[in-house]
Amino acid sequence: MPEQPAAGKMLALTFDDGPNTETTVRILDILEQYGARASFFLIGQNITPETEPVIRRAYDMGCEFGNHSETHCYLNELPADAVQAETGSVSEKIRAITGEPPHFFRPPYIAVSDTMFRCVGLPFISGLGVDDYLESVTAEERYAGVMRQAEDGAIILLHDFWGNEATVRAVERLVPDLIREGFALVTVSELFREKGAEPRPFTIYSVVRQA
Repeated sequence: MPEQPAAGKMLALTFDDGPNTETTVRILDILEQYGARASFFLIGQNITPETEPVIRRAYDMGCEFGNHSETHCYLNELPADAVQAETGSVSEKIRAITGEPPHFFRPPYIAVSDTMFRCVGLPFISGLGVDDYLESVTAEERYAGVMRQAEDGAIILLHDFWGNEATVRAVERLVPDLIREGFALVTVSELFREKGAEPRPFTIYSVVRQA
């Protein structure tokens, strides 16, 4: 079994649309097996008494949480007060469970507006995706897409919504193979910190470069 490299190349696996008690748990099982960490961008409606233990487990493993809005709507079409309501509730739910707020925000559909940048109050994250929200994209295609885009500082965008079996199968291969390729699998916060980079306002990140 490959072990996380101590230093060198770094990459952040990130997962949108959880948490849940099925797909998220299986992703955590894989990460835990290899001592890897990831960042989970949570939808507020999915933070429930049933999923709270999943969040606590991920937090205890060293994973981190980002804000992905309360209802996964097009925030770029909303006024300021609605944007604040959609994001503020999620941050408070995460803080109530973990004791700390989320450090990053991923806009639903990666749709942004100046109003969102002004109101959310968190650095914006996009990521290098593989369309793994589409059933037509196979596990092999998801795996190959991530491996093709893997580079030092990359933020990989995946989804752990309920029933996303093909992504689980892809991650089963991705985690050990990325480690074999010399990548440490870290959180987005760790990626910024280790690169000496400070998130800038009105910017959305998919790769974090060395400062």
